[in-house]
Amino acid sequence: MAVRAVIKKNTYFDSVSLMSISTRANAIDGVDQAFVAMATEMNKGVLRSLDLLAPEVVEAAAGDLMIVVVTPDGVDADPAIASIEELLTRRSPGGEASEATVHTVAGAVAAHPDANLAIIAVNGAFAAREARKALENGLHVMLFSDNVSIDDEIALKSLAHERGLLMMGPDCGTAIINGTGLCFANAVRRGSVGIVAASGTGSQEVSVRVHDFGGGVSQLIGTGGRDLSAEVGGRMMIDGIRALAADDQTRVIVLVSKPPAPAVADRVLAEVEAAGKPVVVYFIGGAAEPVLSAGGHFAASSRDAALQAIRLLDPEAPDPDGRHLAPADRVRGRLSPGQRFVRGLFCGGTLCDESMYALEDAGAEVWSNIQKNPDFVLGAGEASRGHTFLDFGDDAFTNGRPHPMIDPSLRVERIAAEAEDPTVAVIAMDFVLGFGAHEDPVGVTLPAIAEARRRAGDRHIEFVGYVLGTELDTPSLAAQIAALEAAGVTVTRSSTETGEYVRSIIQEEVSA
Repeated sequence: MAVRAVIKKNTYFDSVSLMSISTRANAIDGVDQAFVAMATEMNKGVLRSLDLLAPEVVEAAAGDLMIVVVTPDGVDADPAIASIEELLTRRSPGGEASEATVHTVAGAVAAHPDANLAIIAVNGAFAAREARKALENGLHVMLFSDNVSIDDEIALKSLAHERGLLMMGPDCGTAIINGTGLCFANAVRRGSVGIVAASGTGSQEVSVRVHDFGGGVSQLIGTGGRDLSAEVGGRMMIDGIRALAADDQTRVIVLVSKPPAPAVADRVLAEVEAAGKPVVVYFIGGAAEPVLSAGGHFAASSRDAALQAIRLLDPEAPDPDGRHLAPADRVRGRLSPGQRFVRGLFCGGTLCDESMYALEDAGAEVWSNIQKNPDFVLGAGEASRGHTFLDFGDDAFTNGRPHPMIDPSLRVERIAAEAEDPTVAVIAMDFVLGFGAHEDPVGVTLPAIAEARRRAGDRHIEFVGYVLGTELDTPSLAAQIAALEAAGVTVTRSSTETGEYVRSIIQEEVSA
């Protein structure tokens, strides 16, 4: 292989743009791998671990942009570099995607005086500073950046609270404000269900199911994953509940999060009791009694949360039938005696959690990189064992790489490898549509499924897929489902159904 590096001095692009550009760069003919990123020490470390740290990269500063292209020996990298530079030009401040060139938050405020929200997607070392500037200029903030300290998060949310502003994040990937999807979000109709969530794909799942059940979303406010920790204290979730309680369009509120710290749960549930509107609480894996005692409506899954919200608006709303699935015993009949295990390969953390819980609730031992039980934690670089569920969106997989909803290449590589294990019976996956996501997540995965079947030979492997999206997304939900079904993949209608279905296939192993 040949490695070619080009450094663009003092050239800044935000992480959201670079993730999208990297995905497109990796699809260029003649490119084995492409990295388009700021030359931060973290990103250099990723290249160093892959033995791709060219001398030009070593000398680059954090404010420089690096383009690193890996091509087969003898293949000229110049055409690929030129194509990547064209992609960068289209997204540069002077390119087609921009209306004005600005270099500071104050400059952006002056150029867009009617704007009231800023999305911050810069390196984590600088993100808190830029978020503070936005708040001080009277802007609500969605802080997409991660690697922001807890102390900075607390300070930013305190400042936002004092000024009556939303401080969504850090590490907030999903929001829908006044009908506009921000970062990762799905195209859903507007309606009367307001969502406050400390989970990106969890909030997407609820919004999509609300849409699927005939309802609509008034607002979706992300908080960032640490908001309900003991240190942060649920500051954004509490402010979000109060904002939706005061919003005339919102008639039902849905909360989504992993279980809060106990003291934080008490504060959040006090807000539920005082909201003056029905509140559905989905604390993933949480208990029902505290929610019910606070007058809330307890939800056991994201699908359940959406359905309860719809039925609070219309008690006669039907529960749509699930997609017709092949009987589990028919699938079991195609498996060899040694095929006993499920491998779940997910882009969304909450989708992985929900599917994994279905097996754990039946008594199965599940290995995972997001496992709460330390005895069954699996590192990102470790081989699967037994039932394994991986969240490819976890920090261990995304360090220096685009999120798998943008670039699913790591998961694609893993699919064929899992099929070589003769004990694997089922491979389950999610496919997330919407703003910011890969333009064809199913299409880019189908060749890997075909290769997995080739490697499995005579062994049958049941592929199960869930597509999170709506008919308003691009590509559409129907088109992605049709492509999966044409390839012989069993399609479920929710992450909960995914877990329940794969559990039914291997129920004899779970019961053993």
